[in-house]
Amino acid sequence: MRLPVEPKLPDLPVRSVAEMGLKELERVRHVLRGGSVIDWRRLHFRNRDEVDRFLRLCGLDLTHAEDEAWARLVLSDAVEYLRRTFSYRVADAVARPAEVHDLFLYASGVKEPHRFRRIACIVLKCMHVVQHIEGRDLLFRLAVSEADLSRMVTAKVNGVLSEAREKGLPILDYSPSVKSRESLITKLLAKKENVAAQVYDKTRFRIVTPTRADILPVLYFLTQRLFPFNFLVPGQTENTLLPFKSLLHEFPHFRQHAHELHLDLDFEDREGPPGNEFSGSGYKALNFVVDVPLRLDEWLPPPELDRRERKGRIAFTLVEFQMLDAGTAEENEQGENAHARYKQRQKLRVLRRLSRGLVVPRLEDPPGEAE
Repeated sequence: MRLPVEPKLPDLPVRSVAEMGLKELERVRHVLRGGSVIDWRRLHFRNRDEVDRFLRLCGLDLTHAEDEAWARLVLSDAVEYLRRTFSYRVADAVARPAEVHDLFLYASGVKEPHRFRRIACIVLKCMHVVQHIEGRDLLFRLAVSEADLSRMVTAKVNGVLSEAREKGLPILDYSPSVKSRESLITKLLAKKENVAAQVYDKTRFRIVTPTRADILPVLYFLTQRLFPFNFLVPGQTENTLLPFKSLLHEFPHFRQHAHELHLDLDFEDREGPPGNEFSGSGYKALNFVVDVPLRLDEWLPPPELDRRERKGRIAFTLVEFQMLDAGTAEENEQGENAHARYKQRQKLRVLRRLSRGLVVPRLEDPPGEAE
């Protein structure tokens, strides 16, 4: 078997909150609200090197002919979709750029002609979706087990978090967990959408920082070193810890960018209250789900011997992250917020659903003893 070939990322200094600007604020807000990159209207890349680093983070090293060819194929699919479905007129400079990197620079408004910014954004959004479809399809075609994927992604996340600590980022503790079969059954029975594919936290990491403010640099580091910001799973964030508006009050230098944001400052207020229905009223945490890209070269022939018609080598596996500070972690284990109480409320919901129209068993009854 060939070993996975993860593109090498150039080293970057850790960015403190004081050094963060509009680009960082947009990406942090994107995670805090669980948004979709499809709603963005521009990117924030300043030069080719930033784009190249982002592509490597996505699993693509365009100095390799097979990765360059794959990126061009995804681009071609996106352009063809737009032309066929909406009769879009996609300029040749966007449909067949000299470098794939140019698309991101057009979409960021730093490469001329600036009139290509909007169509470049639209094309990149379609490429994002095409790449996800291809990544999912690759998993169906290969004999890769969930255990293999969990092993690979756990090793990848552990490596990045270890690196973060070495660089001095404020991480008190981090720990992975894989949801047990019993927990999966209980969660699916408690959900209205009882499909196994909709359980997003089979593999989960809990990260604890000394203070609430320390979460920001750690979170941004993860978007620079582990997962591209656009691979956040929309609608799966539960944020009762870091309301976006609170960042503008705690870090005044962010306020200068308020008028440049994709969404207005009151957007989160209109989305409704966040949280998990089984959590205690005082429970606070930041939970979000990411599609972490993984190279599956280990299960594929060498590129020069690959006879597949479509030669994608990148798949995705879901990982949930929970981030909180030490003080909040301690408060979350008190009273109704305690995990045992959470599980009790979840199990009660399951019993009620299972027993609807039947005799309701007592929660303390051993299995098989309910009438």
